[in-house]
Amino acid sequence: MVSECGPFEVMALSSETPELVIASVACAAWTYVLLMRGGFWRAAERDDDESSASCLPDVWPRVIAVVPARNEAEVIAASVISLLRQDYRGAFEIVVVDDHSTDGTAALAHAAAANAGLANRLAVLSAPSLPTAWTGKLWAMNCGTGYVDDLPVPPDYVLFTDADISYSSEALTTLVVRAERHGLVLTSLMAKLHCESFGERALIPAFIFFFRMLYPFAWVNRPERSTAAAAGGCMLVQRKALQAAGGIAAVRGELIDDCALGRLLKRQGPIWLGLTQRARSLRAFRSIGEIRPMISRSAYAQLRYSPWLLIGTVAAIAVTCLAPPLLAVGTSGVPRLLAAAAWVQMALALQPTLRYYAVSRWWGAGMPAIAAAYLAFTLDSAFQHSRGRGGLWKGRVHGPAPEGR
Repeated sequence: MVSECGPFEVMALSSETPELVIASVACAAWTYVLLMRGGFWRAAERDDDESSASCLPDVWPRVIAVVPARNEAEVIAASVISLLRQDYRGAFEIVVVDDHSTDGTAALAHAAAANAGLANRLAVLSAPSLPTAWTGKLWAMNCGTGYVDDLPVPPDYVLFTDADISYSSEALTTLVVRAERHGLVLTSLMAKLHCESFGERALIPAFIFFFRMLYPFAWVNRPERSTAAAAGGCMLVQRKALQAAGGIAAVRGELIDDCALGRLLKRQGPIWLGLTQRARSLRAFRSIGEIRPMISRSAYAQLRYSPWLLIGTVAAIAVTCLAPPLLAVGTSGVPRLLAAAAWVQMALALQPTLRYYAVSRWWGAGMPAIAAAYLAFTLDSAFQHSRGRGGLWKGRVHGPAPEGR
C-alpha cells in the first residue's frame, strides 16, 4: 500500500512532533494531578466541619502551648493574648521560649499576659546556646518540651505554635476534641496566611496549593498511607507519643521541621492535617521580595540538596507549567489544543484555593507566571546553598541535616 503523505506533509509532521510531545505530556500531567493526587486541589480537608464538636471528652486533657520565638516583637503580644483567651475547659498554660531575641520579644510577651491579668498562666524561658547539630526553632521547641516534661503534672498534649499565629477562642477546644475523638497523636492546622498585598495575592494561594500537591492532605490523614506532613504553625502533639518517638531530638537537624515531625509521629499513630479559619498568620508580606526568603530558605532542602532533583524539577515545571501558554499561543492544531487544555486544567485546579483566600479567580490564568516565580525561588535556594548560606532565616544559616540522619 502506497502512503498518501507527500514529502511536505512528512516534513510538517516531523516539525510538529516536539510540540505535540510536550503538549501531550503537560496535558497528561495535569489530568493526573486532578484525578490521581487525592483530590488535594479541592481543599476539602478543613476543621470547620461540625462533626468534630459532636462528641466532647468526659475529662478535658491538660495542654501546654510551647511557642518558640525569635525577634517576634511585632506579633508576639497578639499571639499570646489569643492563646490566653481560649475558652478551653481543661487546664491550659503557655510557655514562650525566647530564642536569643534582640528586640524585646520576651518582655513584650510578659507585658501582654500581665495586662490581661493572666501572667500566672505564662512562663517565658530563655533558650540556651544553639548546639551545632540543631536548627534554631527545633532547639527552642526541645527546650520547651524539656520544661513541660519536668513539671509535677506534665500535660497530655503539647501545642507547638509559631509566635505569629493568632487563634479564635474555640480553636484549642476544636483541636482537642478532634484529637481525642480519633485517637490522633498529631493534629495540625495550616493557619490561614495573610493575603492582601499584590505579592501575597499572587503567591500565597499557590504556596498552599503546591504544599498540598506535595503532601495531599487526604493521604496524610489516612493511617494506611505513608504520606506524612504537618503545618508548623499549629501542631497539637500527644506528649507520650512524642516521647516514644524519641522527642524533638529525633528531628533536630531538619530544616523542614513540621513535615519531619509529621513523618516521625505517623509511625506512632494516626495524624491529621487540615486547613482552618481558626488560626491565622499575623505576618504580612508587603512585596514579592519579602515572600522570597520564606520559600527559598527550604526549597532546596525539599529536593534533599540534590542537583539531579533540581534539574528534574526545572524540567518538570518547564514542561507542565511554562510550556502550555507558549504552545497555546505559538502553535496550531493538536499541540495548541492540548497545550490550551493543560493551561485550563492548571487554572481550574487553583480555583478552590483562590476561593478559600477570597482572591480573584483570574489569578488561575496566571499560574504559569506564578510557577515561574517559584522556580526562580528554588534556583535561588540552590544558589544560596552553594554559597554556604542555605536555610538563612533571621540571621541564622542552617545547612543540610548531618550525614546518616
